Amino acid sequence: MRSTALIAALGLGAVATLPRISVAVSTATPLPSIVDVVVGSEDFETLETALITADLVDALDGPGPFTVFAPTDEAFDSLPAGLLDSLLLAENRDQLTNVLTYHVLSRAVQAETAVTLPYAQALNGQRIPFFYDEKMGFFVDGALVSTTDVQCSNGVIHIIEAVMVPALTDLVTTADDAGTFSTLDTALRATRLRQPLETTGPYTVFAPLDSAFAALPDGAIQALLDEPGRTTLSNVLTFHVVPGRVYSDQLEGANLTTLQGQQLRFRDNGTDIGVGGAKIMARDIETTNGVIHVIDKVLMPMP
Repeated sequence: MRSTALIAALGLGAVATLPRISVAVSTATPLPSIVDVVVGSEDFETLETALITADLVDALDGPGPFTVFAPTDEAFDSLPAGLLDSLLLAENRDQLTNVLTYHVLSRAVQAETAVTLPYAQALNGQRIPFFYDEKMGFFVDGALVSTTDVQCSNGVIHIIEAVMVPALTDLVTTADDAGTFSTLDTALRATRLRQPLETTGPYTVFAPLDSAFAALPDGAIQALLDEPGRTTLSNVLTFHVVPGRVYSDQLEGANLTTLQGQQLRFRDNGTDIGVGGAKIMARDIETTNGVIHVIDKVLMPMP
């Protein structure tokens, strides 16, 4: 199916298509750009449509260098029913951009280097996990890399057999969906910190479970939620938030400055990561605007 037909079938209206060109991918100069390769191959027509819809064509036709993990049309066809159609809707452009930029690195990484890496940071900010086995092959976030090192003038393409789907919800929504942070949500609403954690970032949040709040002295939670205690509550909550994405493998011995202004100091005993008497119970929960680490105790800043 040509791109025009696909766009029409999805009801996207008058979306301009890119001109078709014949591209021979070789080491001869000049090399085609990443966009040239996508446009010139009938295996990437859905990817082309998605790039047009997300308005990412010019960016990927820029100087780069980039690494693109390019899903084939068959990979897009294997997505759950309705997901692609939903992503291509105008109101879901941000989600589509998030998905596409999860397939792009802001540097050129050849296969011989990629197979030695545990992960790489994608253009959308999230980490892509890598896995290589001599018998099984090279996988990026579970997607098999079927062809490596398609050389382009502004980077390199590795062709993959599945579409990688990153985290699609923000910090607050992710915590809400978990169902174990209702007290944290109440506290965020009381201090008007919920909206910034939904729409700005990236942040790393050390999120206390409901059981952590329940372990506070009797009456402490209500005292913090009442109007006179909300400044203190805001200080407590921002003491749990660090700017940027900080993953668990970066925490050993780290001293991180929180949004509250004081530092969190971390220790790693080889099994658990601790901070301020709390233990990290779950690590590296990706969201669209940051990372969540779940902790079993509410952290208290110095007065």
